[in-house]
Amino acid sequence: MITVLGMNSIDPSLFLGMERTIFMLKDKSPIVYSYESLPELRFEMKLRTKIVETAHALLRSNSAFATFEKSKCNPMFWNLTEYGGFKLRSGVLPSTAIRDIFTNGSLYAFECATAKVIVLYKAVLDSIGEYSFNRYFTDLLLWDWNYDKDLRLTTINTTRESYPGDILYFKNPDVNPDTTEWQGENVVKLDDNLYYGHGIGITNANGIIAALNKHRKPNSTQSAYLMDQVTYLDFKYLYHLSADNGAESIPRYNSNFISAKIGFSRYVRVFE
Repeated sequence: MITVLGMNSIDPSLFLGMERTIFMLKDKSPIVYSYESLPELRFEMKLRTKIVETAHALLRSNSAFATFEKSKCNPMFWNLTEYGGFKLRSGVLPSTAIRDIFTNGSLYAFECATAKVIVLYKAVLDSIGEYSFNRYFTDLLLWDWNYDKDLRLTTINTTRESYPGDILYFKNPDVNPDTTEWQGENVVKLDDNLYYGHGIGITNANGIIAALNKHRKPNSTQSAYLMDQVTYLDFKYLYHLSADNGAESIPRYNSNFISAKIGFSRYVRVFE
């Protein structure tokens, strides 16, 4: 169930398309999801939808799947590290470098965990705006599950429901030791039983499992499976970084402040 401070009910017609789908799913849940304001709720619905859209966009980008040893990136924006990571070049805006992955995807190759972080960065960029993204997400390194502290990912081991925009994991416990890159697949949940996995594409749970099972040890009888694990963004925190809610320069939640924006600068006085 969704609750918003100071509101008795929320009209579903405030949301359209995927945003409404996510809203209805969470509102029907026995778990209570609480929000401090309607804009905060709408921000999460928007960002979750952006994650879904960005997963589709990464698939269309023609970026390739590769092990860390064979990773590649556009040297105009990234330095390729010796361990297969992409380090943001000095003087390059983080927003420009992230967008390049989607516009020049054929210049890139990376594995599935990196792909999910890329999807999240791009969706956050599109949701909080270029100003806030470049302010907070500096000195980027794209490598495995390495991510900027302001992305604030949470992973829980639970059988609770998951929603579009969450990251899930399919484990392949009997992976062939010659192809350990297929020991599992990080996926973006796109809809009910529909997932995006980098190197596999968009398919249902059976499709992800079938792809992983092709890389098991000879004579293995243990199938890959979807783990009871959910990874998600700190939507509340990111909402407070959003440029269009006037709180992008407040890294913590604090109602005791005066904020004023002059040009491209924001000035804040916080009262203890």
